[in-house]
Amino acid sequence: MTIKNLILTFLFSAISISLFAQEKHLKTVKETQELSDKVVSLFYQNKITEAFDALIPYWPMPENELMAIEEKTIKYLNIIEQRFGESIGNVKVKNETISDIAIRETYLIRYNSSAIRLIFTYYKNDNGWIVNAFKWDDSFSEEFKEN
Repeated sequence: MTIKNLILTFLFSAISISLFAQEKHLKTVKETQELSDKVVSLFYQNKITEAFDALIPYWPMPENELMAIEEKTIKYLNIIEQRFGESIGNVKVKNETISDIAIRETYLIRYNSSAIRLIFTYYKNDNGWIVNAFKWDDSFSEEFKEN
């Protein structure tokens, strides 16, 4: 086994041992909005690794799963740029709440020929706000529906 393989094996083992990446809590609703804005801005700039680095401390999900999502996101966003052209802007579509325990923020990142939707869901526990879910897709037709 080469040193390179040994190092890679060690890194993957260390990642697998880590149960959850989440270590921090956001204290206010304003902080959740700032995190969403930051991640959207990084997605817009195609800085996906930096976007996930911003989310990880607040997202209680196994680190190896987060890394897999990040890798797939990088792959697919490169395809999206090839098909839809360069990103040309972003817009916050809506902000939804369930009492004072959950927030869902929806954004669109615009490209020359289409857009992608980013959805952040935050949950408030006894320690503060955490990322409960984050997803993106290219299906934003739901945003046209009236409540």
